[in-house]
Amino acid sequence: MVRRQGAAHAGARDALERAAVRRVLAALLLATGAARAQETPPPPELFVASLPETASGVPGTWDLSRDGSTRRCVMTLTGESGEAGRRLFFPAGCRKALPIMNGIAGWLFTDGTMRLVDRNLRPVLMFARRPDQRSLLAKAETGEAYSLVPLQIQAMRPPEPAASGPAAEAGAAPPTSTAEPTASEPGPAPGVYALDRYQDQDVCRLSLAPRDGAAAPVHVLDGCRDNGLAIFDPVTWRYASGRLTLVAKRGHVVNLVPMGDGRWRRDPETGTTFLLRKIEGP
Repeated sequence: MVRRQGAAHAGARDALERAAVRRVLAALLLATGAARAQETPPPPELFVASLPETASGVPGTWDLSRDGSTRRCVMTLTGESGEAGRRLFFPAGCRKALPIMNGIAGWLFTDGTMRLVDRNLRPVLMFARRPDQRSLLAKAETGEAYSLVPLQIQAMRPPEPAASGPAAEAGAAPPTSTAEPTASEPGPAPGVYALDRYQDQDVCRLSLAPRDGAAAPVHVLDGCRDNGLAIFDPVTWRYASGRLTLVAKRGHVVNLVPMGDGRWRRDPETGTTFLLRKIEGP
């Protein structure tokens, strides 16, 4: 009789212990699930394509740099045919900064691949897309790696809106908007702005003239030490929807967004740092 009672007590105790273990395990599982939910990364940001799919998207301004160094060359790839593929232009200083440029005479885009070629159309640098789909990578015969980043090219331009209505049927040009920013959007003050790069400060200065309408002149002041801006060659500026836009002579644009204290940074932040900082009034 005593043994049966002892066995019953032991069984009840074991059942209570098993129930307690189950409760602890359940709590641990819930806590683990909550932690994993908190660690779940946010959905990826909307990706905006910037690399060309065809040769027609290539023309524009590109930044070529040697990986692991500060040496770079900003060049313009055109859609014009030349003696070695299509023509490209770059400042003379590029040959010193990147000696590999001495052998480059043109560019080709075939089978989805970008090539910088010599006078005999042999590839000097053959580029492949990086996994981030925002830049290109090539390795020279010497083993050096080079990055090619689009700054302002045809592939980055948004498609033109489809025209409709009687004016489009008649072939009339769409009206140009001349709307001024609202009072809540004063925009950048005219004056002199310094261009800052990643490590180099005040490499160039621009004078933004006061606006008298939708756009106003931009002047690159003497002593500019930035090849990229010299090639870009801005001629006018405008402001709308919170963005400062520099417009080049060839039609390319650079958009900038405010950072406060008279500073404006390029948006999106592709290529090397591009920051305008106000240093003088009108």
